[in-house]
Formats: sequence, C-alpha cells, structure tokens
Amino acid sequence: MDYAIREIEARDNQAVEHVIRTCLIEFGGNREGMAWCDPDLGRFSEVYSREGFRYWVVVDQTDRVVGGAGIGGLTDGVCELQKMYCLPEARGTGVAHGLMERALAYAGQYYQRCYIETLHNMTAANRFYRKYGFTPLDAPLLDTGHFSCDVWYIKEL
Repeated sequence: MDYAIREIEARDNQAVEHVIRTCLIEFGGNREGMAWCDPDLGRFSEVYSREGFRYWVVVDQTDRVVGGAGIGGLTDGVCELQKMYCLPEARGTGVAHGLMERALAYAGQYYQRCYIETLHNMTAANRFYRKYGFTPLDAPLLDTGHFSCDVWYIKEL
C-alpha cells in the first residue's frame, strides 16, 4: 500500500488520537505519566499550529490516518519529537523514515537539539532513534509530565 505524509488538519484530530491510544495500549503505555493522559491529545491541529510546532500525519490511499509525529518546543534551543506512532500496518513501510526526516528538517530551522522520551519495551523505536543519531540520556532532560517514560534521548541538530 502507498502512504503519504502531510501536515495535520482539524479533521485528523480524532484519528490521530485513535492511532496514539491504539499504540499506547499495544506497549502498555495506557496509564498515568504517558501521552495517554495528555489533555491536548484530541486537539493536535490547534496545538501544533504555532511557530516552531508542527505535526504530520501518515495517510493511506483512502486518506485514513495510520501514523504521525510532531515537533514541539521545550526550552530555548531544545525541541521534542512528540507522539511519533504508526499503526502496525504502516510499520516497516518506510513512512517512519519520512516522518523523522521531515520532523528533523523542521526542527533544525528553530532548535539546536531534539529530545525524545519513550519506553524501553518499544525496542524497534529505540533502535530507530539510535539509527538517526539520538544518544541515550541517564535521566529525563526536564519534567514534561511523562514520568512513566523510562528511556530518554537527545540529538544535536
């Protein structure tokens, strides 16, 4: 199947929330301290509409959202790769590479470093981040509210 990547639109909000919740359930992330409890989970088109913030969705041939990733500012010079998830059917297709390349290119226009927090049991995601030059941290960079994440990375842009 062919996939396309585009910026999020208001009509995608519920579908993105569904993708994220589906993936979090798959990896045991449906709990406090994870994106599961983020109050803006269904409002991405609004949250990511300001300068230095962007969210992209992966859509199939019928324009159904099957994945996404975003960049959001954290502190001066540091952004975060946020809510990067793909449904199982889109994994292994190369769309994650397209999302990452788009996100890092955008981030490089506004920030000097990119931060990620995730779970250790997301083994494919952890390999993927390292492949893109993210280096592990011993502790969270700062308090993002995602206290249940147990793996953290940083990358110089």
